[in-house]
Amino acid sequence: MPPLILIVDDERSNLDSLRKIFEREGWRVLTAASGPEALELLRREPVSVVVTDLMMPGMSGEALLRAARTVAPDVEVVLVTAYGTVEAAVSAMKEGAYDFITKPVKRHAVVKSVRRALEKASLLAENRALKAQLAGLTQGNALLGDSPRFRAALEVLLQAAPTSATVLLQGESGTGKELAARLLHDRSPRAGGPFVPINCAAIPESILESELFGYEKGAFTGAAGRKEGRLERAHGGTLFLDEVGEMSPGLQVKLLRVLQDGVVERLGATQPSRIDVRLVAATNKDLAAEVKAGRFREDLFYRLNVVAVRLPPLRERREDVPLLATVFLRRVAEKHQKRVTGFSPAALHSLEGWEWPGNVRELEHAVERAVVLCPGERVEVSDLPEPVRAARGAAGPPDALVIPMGASMDEIERLVIRETLRQTRGDKTLAAQILGIAPRTIYRKLDRDAAGRLVDEGPEGAPE
Repeated sequence: MPPLILIVDDERSNLDSLRKIFEREGWRVLTAASGPEALELLRREPVSVVVTDLMMPGMSGEALLRAARTVAPDVEVVLVTAYGTVEAAVSAMKEGAYDFITKPVKRHAVVKSVRRALEKASLLAENRALKAQLAGLTQGNALLGDSPRFRAALEVLLQAAPTSATVLLQGESGTGKELAARLLHDRSPRAGGPFVPINCAAIPESILESELFGYEKGAFTGAAGRKEGRLERAHGGTLFLDEVGEMSPGLQVKLLRVLQDGVVERLGATQPSRIDVRLVAATNKDLAAEVKAGRFREDLFYRLNVVAVRLPPLRERREDVPLLATVFLRRVAEKHQKRVTGFSPAALHSLEGWEWPGNVRELEHAVERAVVLCPGERVEVSDLPEPVRAARGAAGPPDALVIPMGASMDEIERLVIRETLRQTRGDKTLAAQILGIAPRTIYRKLDRDAAGRLVDEGPEGAPE
C-alpha cells in the first residue's frame, strides 16, 4: 500500500496545492487545517510523514511536532516555513523534525524531502522488525544463518514442510537436526498435532521397541499395564526418529511395515491400530554406505530418503558464526544475569577461525563459558576456550596480511588488493576507496592472462 502523508496548514490553497503534488507521486494523502485536527488523524491513521506549516494559529508546527512524537513516535515531520522563521525551523529540527523547506514551496524540493523522510521511516521500521526478530530468536531455539549453503538447506526444508513427505535429515552431530525437524512440524498442516521425538541411540535396544510400539498388560515380565507407544502418541502429528541409523535390523523391519501400511501393533496386542503420522528421521551416518555394508535395510532407506536434506557443518558456513554467537550471547547473558553486550573484534575473529568440530552446539557452549567468565561488558579473546584462542594465534590478527619474503612490489600490491576485495566481498568500488586508489587500477591489476595468473596489463607499476 502506498505511504500515507498528512498535510497540515491553516490555508486551504496550500493544502490543495501540496495534496495534488503528493497524489501525482502515487502517495495517499490526508489534510488537516489545524494542529488538533492533525493529532486526531495521527491517532487513527498509520501516517508515515507529516508535512506541516510552522506558523499556524492556536497550535504551531513546533508544538504539533512535540505532540506528534507522543501520539505517533515513528512518524517523520517535515516543516514548511517562511524565510523569516528559519531559526525556529532549525530549533524544531533539534526537537526531532526530519527536515524543513522554505516558502514559496517548490515541487521538486518538497517531493525530495518527503521521499527521504519516507526512506528513513522505512529503514527505522525495518530495523525495529529485525530487532524484534532477533529478540524473538534469543528467547527460544531457531535455525539461524544466512550463508549460501545454509540457505539452500533451509529452502528445501521450507518447500517440504507443507507436505506429508518423509524427510531424512543428514549432518554431523550439533548441526541442528532436531531444530530442523521442529521447523518441518511447525510449518506443516500438522502443527496443531503432537511433535514426538525419540533418540534411537540413547535408548537400549531392549527398551526401544516398547517405547516405539507400546505394549499390552502382561506382554512381558514387568508389563503391569497397557502403554501407548510413541508412534501412537504422534498420531495426527510428527514422529522424529533421531539417529535412525542405530536402529537394529529387527526394528527396521517393523518400522518399514508402519511406513508401508500405516498401522502399528503393540507388543502383546492381537489387533493393529491405524495411525496417521508424518515421519522425520535424522542421522549422522552415511546411510547409503550403511546399506552397502549390510547394516541398514535398503527398502527402509528408500522409504526414509524421500526428501533428503543435508545440514552443513559450521566450518562450511563460517560467515554465520557472528550471528549465531550474538544470539547465544544475548540469551546466555539474560539467563545468567550478566551485563555482557557483545564481542571484541579480535574475539569474533577467533570464533570465526575455529573449526567447530562440535558445530552449533559447541559454539553455544563456548559462548556460554565466555559470558560466565567475562569480567567486563565485552567478551575478549582471553575469555574464550583455549582451543579457540589457539586457532586465532595460528590465523593471525584480524587485519594481518602475510607477505612472503622476496615478493616483488607488484605481487605485494596484488596481495593487498585481493585481501581487501575479500574483506569487501568483491565490491571493487569500496575496495578502491579503502585503498585510496581509482577503481580502474583494481581492474587493471587483476586482469588475468591466458594462463590464469594475475598480471599487470598497463605499463605503470604503482597504484594511481
